[in-house]
Amino acid sequence: MLIVTIAFIVFLAMGMPVAFAIGISGALFFLQHPELPFTIPVQVTVSQTQNFALLAVPLFILAGNFMNRSGITHRLVELASVLTGRFKGGLAQMSVTLSALMGGVSGSAIADASMQARMLGDEMTARGYSRGFTAGVLSFGAVLTPIIPPGIGMILYGTIGQVSIGRLFAAGLLPAILLWIGLTLAVWLTARARNYAPQRTSRPTMREAGTAFRAGIWALLFPIFLLLGLRMGVFTPSEIGAFAVLYALFIGVLVYREMKAKGFAEALESALSDIGAVMFLIVLSAIFSYGIVVERVPELVSGLVTTATSNPFGAMILIALFVLVIGFFIDATVLIIMLTPIFLPVVRELGGDPVHFGIVFIVAATIGNFTPPVGAAMYAVCSILRVPIGEYTRESAGLLFAVSAVTLLLVLLPGVVLFLPNLIFG
Repeated sequence: MLIVTIAFIVFLAMGMPVAFAIGISGALFFLQHPELPFTIPVQVTVSQTQNFALLAVPLFILAGNFMNRSGITHRLVELASVLTGRFKGGLAQMSVTLSALMGGVSGSAIADASMQARMLGDEMTARGYSRGFTAGVLSFGAVLTPIIPPGIGMILYGTIGQVSIGRLFAAGLLPAILLWIGLTLAVWLTARARNYAPQRTSRPTMREAGTAFRAGIWALLFPIFLLLGLRMGVFTPSEIGAFAVLYALFIGVLVYREMKAKGFAEALESALSDIGAVMFLIVLSAIFSYGIVVERVPELVSGLVTTATSNPFGAMILIALFVLVIGFFIDATVLIIMLTPIFLPVVRELGGDPVHFGIVFIVAATIGNFTPPVGAAMYAVCSILRVPIGEYTRESAGLLFAVSAVTLLLVLLPGVVLFLPNLIFG
């Protein structure tokens, strides 16, 4: 696998699309082993498309695109303004809160960061926020998105690792609150030092708060309905994706009545593009994963980790640090697909909980979306706001420290991660 890994790194450095880099480097494994039939790469990619559990991925992507065009977004902006607009750095605090509220709508960190950059970026800079700090807040706030149901990362991890997606959905909620607290604290400290003004000058009235809450209630209920449906056995993870699509259409067409034919067509077009990219990546990763299994890489990694520590928390800290570093260079979706079969068996062997590890792993992998040199969300926000990467990196260092610290804290607090899944699912 050494040659395969080197080839993968070289292909990425050349700028080759990630899916092709994974597939081609994975195919090199079969050239090294002529005793293996070369029909296997074709078979494993085709069989990956027949994985029924993966049906949840395109359905939730479609639901997210419908929700974004249902009229829910601007209502959540108003709710976020009511909740945090009076704090120091009100617009920045509002952005982080909006990310928490939008997690159950978009399911994609990159989509969330890009949307917020277009909505709030110019307004924040016009009110005196530095461009680098603005980009950092709008980018890092989206770290909440993948662990609030229905985050795509949880679906991929659960499907690949054979871990309950319902328990993962429930497990993500309290860690999301901790990440939100960590980010709001980092924003408050910066806003206080630079005297960034609140977004609102007066306390919202009860009537304003009630109106904003009622307007955003349909988005807030979405993850609750998902968890209840899974807990009560009404839906399987794949079936609940279909429910999510119908729910999004119900909101857009019948409740807010803002989804017209044009918006419906745009949502379909955007969803097809997103689904094609993700599924192509998944099927080609099957070639790479086959070599990992044949070469017994999980057993090798397990031996290295257990040599370093026999404590499951120590192992998770080592893995989280490794994923944080490698996430600077490889996209989070790729990390989840490639590393779940390697690290999850190690954690299980040491007695760690796969749901606890999954949340820590997904958050650690997602952080790479917001850091140089290859962070997709970082590039999306910086290109929209025309911010140099160097300025972005300097101004967002406090935010990176906050989310990294919370990630490591989650390793040491399994009770926080597992409280809700144990309460709901037993």
